[in-house]
Amino acid sequence: MTIHKEGTATILITLVFSAIVIFIAHYFFSAYIIAKIFAYTLSGFLLITVLQFFRNPSRNWVTDKSKVIAPADGQVVVIEETVENEFFKDKRIQLSIFMSPVNVHANRFPISGKVVFAKYHKGKYLVAWDPKSSTDNERTSIVVQHENGKSILFRQIAGALARRICYYCKEGDEAKQSTEFGFIKFGSRVDLFLPLGTKILVNKEQMVKGGITAIAEF
Repeated sequence: MTIHKEGTATILITLVFSAIVIFIAHYFFSAYIIAKIFAYTLSGFLLITVLQFFRNPSRNWVTDKSKVIAPADGQVVVIEETVENEFFKDKRIQLSIFMSPVNVHANRFPISGKVVFAKYHKGKYLVAWDPKSSTDNERTSIVVQHENGKSILFRQIAGALARRICYYCKEGDEAKQSTEFGFIKFGSRVDLFLPLGTKILVNKEQMVKGGITAIAEF
């Protein structure tokens, strides 16, 4: 288990804030034991919360050319046929994974192939389960073309708490299945748009693990 690089600044801010709270409790309220207990409890809670959020666990990452692997930890909240209007402009199977603040928030390539499209969009911060969040919120859209010629689009979507989306790939890059391509801070979701005819291997409400769970099969 390691701490993700995206958490460095947040952890430092948390430590500084905790030090200030503890100093105030000792300097201004030294006669009140309850103030000191509160200061240490609050500081400990904040630090543990931040550390668990930015945790980056080691796993036996799954690779399988015939499978689409979950790009994120979380719960499957959407499985439906829809029209993808940004890149494909045709009917696709949408599969969405909601990440709560307690999930690991590193995002991983669901398939191997070539990155043929990568775009960042500024936007709103609607709650991640709102259907409009897929098109109205801050987001990135990435398309990877598999060696079999099929392509899938996956979209990082900011939620009400998420205020920073990080992605590390660009058009022309080689994507390696289950390796990290990005990170979203604090509660969000990932949408995948799969070709019609793709066999879905998970059910709605099912919990999945990024880089581990096979969610679909070509």
